[in-house]
Amino acid sequence: MDNVHQFEVIVVGAGGAGLMAGLYASKIAKTAVISKLYPTRSHTGAAQGGISAALGNYEEDNPDWHVYDTVKGSDYLGDQDAIEFMCHEAIQAVYELEHMGLPFDRTPEGRIAQRPFGGHTNNKTGKAVRRACHAADRTGHMILQTLYQQCLKNKVNFYDEFQVLDILIEDGKTVGVVGVELATGELHTFHAKSVIIATGGHGRVWEITSNAYAYTGDGAAIVSRHGIPLEDMEFFQFHPTGIYKMGILITEGVRGEGGVLLNNEGTRFMETYAPTVKDLASRDVVSRAMYLEMRAGRGIDGNRYCYLDVTPATVNKYAEIDGRTNPDGSPYVVTGEQILSKIPDIVDFSRTYLGVDPITQPMPVQPTAHYAMGGIPTNKSGEVVIDDKNTVFPGLFAAGEAACVSVHGANRLGTNSLLDIVVFGKHAGIRAAEFAQGADYVALPADPTDFSRQQVDRLKNGSGKENAFDIGKEMKAVMFDEVGVYRTEEGIQKAVEKLTELQERFKGVKVQDTGKIFNTELLNTWELGNLLDMAEITAAAALNRKESRGGHARDDYPERDDKNWLKHSLAWKKDGKIKLGYKPVVLTKFKPKKRVY
Repeated sequence: MDNVHQFEVIVVGAGGAGLMAGLYASKIAKTAVISKLYPTRSHTGAAQGGISAALGNYEEDNPDWHVYDTVKGSDYLGDQDAIEFMCHEAIQAVYELEHMGLPFDRTPEGRIAQRPFGGHTNNKTGKAVRRACHAADRTGHMILQTLYQQCLKNKVNFYDEFQVLDILIEDGKTVGVVGVELATGELHTFHAKSVIIATGGHGRVWEITSNAYAYTGDGAAIVSRHGIPLEDMEFFQFHPTGIYKMGILITEGVRGEGGVLLNNEGTRFMETYAPTVKDLASRDVVSRAMYLEMRAGRGIDGNRYCYLDVTPATVNKYAEIDGRTNPDGSPYVVTGEQILSKIPDIVDFSRTYLGVDPITQPMPVQPTAHYAMGGIPTNKSGEVVIDDKNTVFPGLFAAGEAACVSVHGANRLGTNSLLDIVVFGKHAGIRAAEFAQGADYVALPADPTDFSRQQVDRLKNGSGKENAFDIGKEMKAVMFDEVGVYRTEEGIQKAVEKLTELQERFKGVKVQDTGKIFNTELLNTWELGNLLDMAEITAAAALNRKESRGGHARDDYPERDDKNWLKHSLAWKKDGKIKLGYKPVVLTKFKPKKRVY
């Protein structure tokens, strides 16, 4: 067969999780990384604020506090064994990145600098603790560049600008993937012993999102079509501070540096919703608080946004009120130059996209679809598990936002995403390579590209009655309105019915571009099919979960219900229908209790 490539380990996706997996797999196995983007364009590069680790470089901290904050932040839906593993691995992971050459900001003594972040606390006092290790406000960018350089150094094979369309499974075992080369339109088969899915999230399901254009749930959709369930898909995080109408993220690090949220009356409203940590509460808490302020008519000039104010006058005023101090105990006082040095990209974004200078003016912000807590179910080693008994699927692995370990549960703490991709990307790579070393290649099917070709042909030969752009626009609107920050039975049911209609209409889409070279219309339309699947599964799982927990807030069921709903959802899509099942949450040290801020 033409266009067949053979590697022991194939990694799909070249963000932080994929590069970390590729790097570690390549140490003992012949490895290739396939990406629809050039690796340095991956969405990890957009992560701004930091990576969490209890280094204690300024003040007392320890990994067990990090564990508790992550469990509490997850609204007790996170698996505590996996959380303990991640938080205790964090310190080694950050130092490992430092030794690879990542240029972290520094303390005067030369240690890695750390800043406060939402939900990270001193467990004795309840006050914010400095746990986020940062490289200005471009930490993800630095991680991406550093890991890519290390992969090149280690001679990882890269197939850039290849869109994976299908995963190959024979006799219940993973045997590779099929992808289309963007430059030629030709299908390629990648024969492998192990496959790691690291394709990121699916935030483009929603109208206002911080997610990149390429974030379309590809990996999760592909495995779902092969009967593998997706876990906790009803839980999607809305970051409180996206640029109004655009969704471009304003990092939580702005509030870590002293920025405060204000309503139309100029009131710092987070004092009402989280009296202890205030503006540094978890993202779900802050997003809901903003929504309630706007719903009460206290959005700026009655609009659907609030102000995020990091001007020195405001920061210094509230630092004095809060009794905030520097690490040496002196009063926390900042200048415009210091703000600019700490968040240079945010200042540039605001000036460029808003015409607002954060040094002298508050920034208009609104909650934006940001992060998928749910995804492909895995264990701590990145092995994909396919039922409530955590049965491992041979040779299939997942890591990063495409996966659900589950360390984030119902709500992810800021800076834990970069930690997740580094820790679980590494261990998925190690385990996938070990599996490959002990396995033989399983023979490819007679025509491995058959299903991929069917998908492409269906889009080329549709009736043409429907327009893909219109379907995507309607999907995003109904998801943002009905399956967004707040949800109700009536609204989610409306979304389910609309998505069923859109799925049917999608069958009538026909791609107009018949060319093979960089046929972006074809690929964008295929991605829309993935997004529709993600939206449908998300809505179905949200409709069935009759409680409020973390990122899933129901107006009609406002309380968390541990008796009936302390469990992970599993969603299978088969013959156009969504089947739901559940499995228990792993509890170790911490029993569920009411979250207090």
